[in-house]
Amino acid sequence: MKAGVIGVGYLGKFHAQKYKAMEGVELVGVADVDPAAAKSIAEENDCKAFSDYRELLKEVDAVSVVVPTSLHYKVALDCIEAGVDMLMEKPITATVEQADEIIELAKERSLILQVGHLERFNPALVAMEPSLTVPVFIESQRISTFKNRGVDVDVVLDLMIHDIDIILNIIKSPLETIHTVGAPVVTDFTDIANARLIFENGATANVTVSRISRTNTRRMRIFQPGSFITVDFANRKVMTLHLKKGQFQENGMPKQDVVVNSFPEGDALNLEILHFIENVRNRTTPLVSGEEGRRALDVALQVIKQIKDHQKLGVYAEDMSGTR
Repeated sequence: MKAGVIGVGYLGKFHAQKYKAMEGVELVGVADVDPAAAKSIAEENDCKAFSDYRELLKEVDAVSVVVPTSLHYKVALDCIEAGVDMLMEKPITATVEQADEIIELAKERSLILQVGHLERFNPALVAMEPSLTVPVFIESQRISTFKNRGVDVDVVLDLMIHDIDIILNIIKSPLETIHTVGAPVVTDFTDIANARLIFENGATANVTVSRISRTNTRRMRIFQPGSFITVDFANRKVMTLHLKKGQFQENGMPKQDVVVNSFPEGDALNLEILHFIENVRNRTTPLVSGEEGRRALDVALQVIKQIKDHQKLGVYAEDMSGTR
């Protein structure tokens, strides 16, 4: 299979490395508006360099699209026109309307459209899924130090959308209401935010993100009747605690069975791209399809709008405990 990468910035270069190392895949080339960057990554991976991605599309079966979000729609349309399957980095597009259009066009052409919600392939998250029953409360923190990349979008599209996607996949109920706070601190966009997502079945998720912290944390806790699960995305660990019915400790708390699994060698990006290649070969629906990418985008944009509406009224987050 002939593959390529469009956009070889921080993340795109890793996509190129994964394709290059895969059996049965030929990395034909990489494309970037910066010719020097394209040349450098091409030389590292022994492939062609393109300054115009449309020329690359003439030579490949599938591509990773790793360009700024504002360009996703235009590049997707060109991929569809060329009949090339695509792994589109998250968020799928800048607007829901754009997402709807490329999803429909890809379907009409029978093309694979996978969205790069990378955490779905984190080994800890995958290992946690069999332990899910009926989640009633989810607490999520995704907190990072400031990096001068990804700052062309709101922190909700940069970071929170990962957790929104996971939560929407875990809680099998329509979303009912959203409550948010957030504020810009370093950039012109919101840099720190909190969203409470309440579902029709009563389940609630409390999601906090920040890209201006002094430390890095990527963790989710899932509470459900008789058990709770902690997923550490950064360290690829999952802890499951089951309460023993009818067996109590001295303090009256039920006795517990605790199981901890670690996946130090897990490579989520490699798993994601392998999944993409399998979908291209077998013409199967991706784990994170265009529709699922669109669903996460829709909720993320609702969060952003609500935060902006609050900011216009002078309502800012005064207490973002634990995120600074």
